Amino acid sequence: MGESATGAQPLAANLGWLLSQASHALKTELTAALESTGLSPRAHHVLKTAMHGEYTQTELVRMVGLDKTTMVVTLDELEAAGLAERRPLAGDRRARVIVVTKAGVAKVRQAEAIAARIHEDVLETLPPREREALLSGLARLSRAEP
Repeated sequence: MGESATGAQPLAANLGWLLSQASHALKTELTAALESTGLSPRAHHVLKTAMHGEYTQTELVRMVGLDKTTMVVTLDELEAAGLAERRPLAGDRRARVIVVTKAGVAKVRQAEAIAARIHEDVLETLPPREREALLSGLARLSRAEP
């Protein structure tokens, strides 16, 4: 089936569909571009977040938005690659913080350069003012409380 008589797609105003489509397209492009680094977008997000503080696995789950099982698998992969380590939290031997290794920091820098290029390519179709509004609006929506 083609477009309707008015020329508009039936889902062109559906926020959920639009966000899903944009997310899928960006993730697909980013995954392919990051392949040379050996990082998935998910691993990149975990490493980048972990670089900015001493966070436990549970804190990273909340911050990055992964489920616990996916986080465990991701951290296992990062540890096996020598990019991150689980270390005991000072004062609480049961808790572990995730520490990014020097090799992990280098990978994040490499991935950041690639991601910045992809993001710029995606956003270049919008005028600068619309880019700022889109990013600002999405940041507010992502912080919204239910």
